[in-house]
Amino acid sequence: MSDATAAKEATAGVVPDVAASRTVVSDAWRTLRRRPDVVVAALVIAFFAFMAAFPGVFTSTDPQSCIIGDSKIRPQGFGAPHPFGTDPHGCDVLAQLVHGSRPSLMLAFLVVAASVVIGVTLGLLAGYYLRWVDAVVSRTVEVFLVVPLLLAALLLLSLFRNVHVGSGSLDVILLPALVLTMFGWMGYARYVRASVLEAKNLDYVTAAKALGASDLRVMTRHVLPNAIGPVTALVPTAIAGVISAEAVLAFLGIGVRPPAISWGIMISNGSEWVTGGYAYLLLFPLGCLVLTVLALVALGDALRDALDPRLR
Repeated sequence: MSDATAAKEATAGVVPDVAASRTVVSDAWRTLRRRPDVVVAALVIAFFAFMAAFPGVFTSTDPQSCIIGDSKIRPQGFGAPHPFGTDPHGCDVLAQLVHGSRPSLMLAFLVVAASVVIGVTLGLLAGYYLRWVDAVVSRTVEVFLVVPLLLAALLLLSLFRNVHVGSGSLDVILLPALVLTMFGWMGYARYVRASVLEAKNLDYVTAAKALGASDLRVMTRHVLPNAIGPVTALVPTAIAGVISAEAVLAFLGIGVRPPAISWGIMISNGSEWVTGGYAYLLLFPLGCLVLTVLALVALGDALRDALDPRLR
């Protein structure tokens, strides 16, 4: 076979694949934008993300500015000094809700981003090279899967309970982010490995190898684009899981820790006052948490259905 013939076959294999990939993405986009539940979920996620990024748009009150004389003021409605009331320390609940969204969402996005990078890289290497690389990665995945996430987080964060990293936005979430990332990458590695095993033997990949493409080029340009689909559908649900895990850890006092503010800390503090007639201290942060998690789960399910060729 001449080089010209091989080049034509490689082009014939690559171009349809790229076109097919674009068709899958465009079809998924058309399907998703026509679903009312996806539109509502996307709007909810965009609202809370905007609130976390620009808290000054929603309130000018300092969440750490607490006046004990204003303690436990009930919700007054918008236009009043304290629309959502105050907590037992006189802190404005609306200001805490707005500023508390940043650590919760930042932690979730940071953990999922780091987990995706680690999982995709290891899954790609394991599925492409197999042999000892696959054995090492697979055994490592199995070891980490044996340990439940919350149990590992409870143990490790309890050991470093007295370690003070700092008070910045990134500092307060650093330890929980490290622990949750350490036990959150395995699912991505398994999905990518399985997809790579299927994609690496396709004709256009074989043609690229025959033309002398390096392993790195084959993996990043030909194999990975076809193996990343399942991971994309997992991301929204994974973000929801991390937000919920942060709330649990903060409730137990080992996640994001005071004086930082997060929805988990507000839920922990508000739960003590429900029976005393101040249920709003729990309901407001819990409502924000539940809305965000439900929106992410709905978006993740819809994205998985849209990208699954068996359901098209």
